[in-house]
Amino acid sequence: MSFFRFKKKKVRKDVTGQGSDYGILIYENTSEVIRAETILRSKNWKIKVMGPPPEIRTGCDLVIKFPLIEQLNIIRTLEDNGLVPLQIVPVNSPLLKPVDLFNVKDFGKYLMIRAANMKLTIDKDTTTIVNISGGGCPDIPYLASEMIGEQLSKAPSPRKIGHTLCGYALQLAFDEAKNRCLQS
Repeated sequence: MSFFRFKKKKVRKDVTGQGSDYGILIYENTSEVIRAETILRSKNWKIKVMGPPPEIRTGCDLVIKFPLIEQLNIIRTLEDNGLVPLQIVPVNSPLLKPVDLFNVKDFGKYLMIRAANMKLTIDKDTTTIVNISGGGCPDIPYLASEMIGEQLSKAPSPRKIGHTLCGYALQLAFDEAKNRCLQS
């Protein structure tokens, strides 16, 4: 029989649910993030474009979340394409957690999908785009005029006719709407 008692060591829970198994790539501007995303997706990397943590946000910006175990290969791929990030930050603190860009709201007949600051609303029965709102970029009125009234399957892709962060965010909402509404 032992006379010693051992205290159980408390293990701190990971409040992010992710551990430090991913990091974020930080670029100077959103067009570089969009170019880097295109390159990394073409190489089948498992990445996700997200809003930056509040601690590093400088305005209308985005970051790329990536698996840390792949950091060396991802950086080589980006270097080969002239897209070296300003910073590579391992996410090991809840304060550095990137922000998800999506929010979906079902209004019965209508479905509204928000991606970052852009909202796309569709009629679920006809898959017609009935409203586009949000953003402050100069191409949004043009994108709205080209897309409102069109069915999802026939509407132009915002990324092909827009050139701003708001157009990029609208593309994310557009893709999510197509995934949700055009699945048969």
